[in-house]
Amino acid sequence: MFSSLRIRNYRYFFLGQTVSNTGTWMQRIAQDWLVLSLTGSPFAVGVTTAMQFLPMLLFGLFGGVLADRYPKRRLLVATQAVMGLLAAGLAALTLAGAVEVAHVYAFAFLLGMVTVVDNPTRQAFVTEMVGPSELRNAVSLNAANFQTARLVGPAAAGLLIAAVGSGWAFALNALSFAAVIAGLLAMRTGELHPAPPRPREKGQLREGLRYVRERPELIWPIVLVGFVGTFGFNFPTLLSGFAYDVFHVGAGQYGLLNTAMAVGSLAGALLAARRGSTRLRMLVGAALGFGLLEAVTAFAPGYWLFAALLTLVGMLGLTFNTTANTTVQLATDPAMRGRVMGLFMLVFAGGTPIGSPVVGWVTEQYGPRVGLLACGLVSAAAAGAVAAVLARSAGLRVRVDLHAGHRGRIVALVPRRPDGDAAGDEARESREELATAC
Repeated sequence: MFSSLRIRNYRYFFLGQTVSNTGTWMQRIAQDWLVLSLTGSPFAVGVTTAMQFLPMLLFGLFGGVLADRYPKRRLLVATQAVMGLLAAGLAALTLAGAVEVAHVYAFAFLLGMVTVVDNPTRQAFVTEMVGPSELRNAVSLNAANFQTARLVGPAAAGLLIAAVGSGWAFALNALSFAAVIAGLLAMRTGELHPAPPRPREKGQLREGLRYVRERPELIWPIVLVGFVGTFGFNFPTLLSGFAYDVFHVGAGQYGLLNTAMAVGSLAGALLAARRGSTRLRMLVGAALGFGLLEAVTAFAPGYWLFAALLTLVGMLGLTFNTTANTTVQLATDPAMRGRVMGLFMLVFAGGTPIGSPVVGWVTEQYGPRVGLLACGLVSAAAAGAVAAVLARSAGLRVRVDLHAGHRGRIVALVPRRPDGDAAGDEARESREELATAC
């Protein structure tokens, strides 16, 4: 479960991220609650989230190009330093009592601009620290790290907001970036596995898009990530609406909803770290289960049942996220990984500026329950559609055998056509590779 922690460079990275992720979650909760306190509007919370992720939608692909073009460790030192300065600036305005909603929007947008470069670089840097053999484990442990911080950060933020206000949460987050920078600077560069930086050339962005488009094992998982990321993961908007309008609870109980979801996400991450392989069917199944469970959770009648169901939602959501990340990275050539992960992060996070205002508007007009129900149904429908496309592309069909023995599978994927079909050798080989991935 923890095999990649034996690698010194990754261990330093992991420890720095533990501190920084806790600060990040504190800022997320404090920021959402600050906007809600200033405006009383879930839609305004959605706009804040949209402002933070809008740069990813506009410039995400260019961030991937930069990740392939420059040394990733140096880029991460620079991006983490700028993020710390932005958190310090928001803390100063809030503690001075001069903060307005427009300020929060502006800082969210600037943070998003830095994230355009930071996210694909950080995702691709994992392979350089641990190598391909430990990638699946390291990605899962990164997710476990993030979710562990999600357990501590919201609870700490709730206590800080109630005691001294949101400003101190922003200030502590600013300090937390020093841990990441220290870990990056302490690494032994000779033990990294860097991909050769690509020289500056014309057409690198188009080259990356063409590379993904020609590979069904990349394009369709990324399409599914786009739908689930745009609609299924709009929890800042939805949970603030449930806390404020449905259950009428304060900042502490709002933080506990995020903590409950993190418990499930942490369990999902640790289970993923133990898993030896990932398949496309697991990716689609996790997305389908995640969407359907979201739809069920929308009807929870009480606060505690809602929190319990969020634990299961978090587990399935994290299973989907880590499976998608490792599937895409392992199927990508190292020289293209920055651009592919730039596209991955664009569709996962870049869709938020579209989804968050829509979900915020639905939540404000029809209530948080309808908003969560709609998000779940969209995710489930996307999973079903992608499953159908992948099965058709791989020449597979679903076989149901109710008489299968205890060693047989009642539901199984089997070839749709015999091996001697009329398809060309190249097309048949591509289909067989995709079928194996499924």
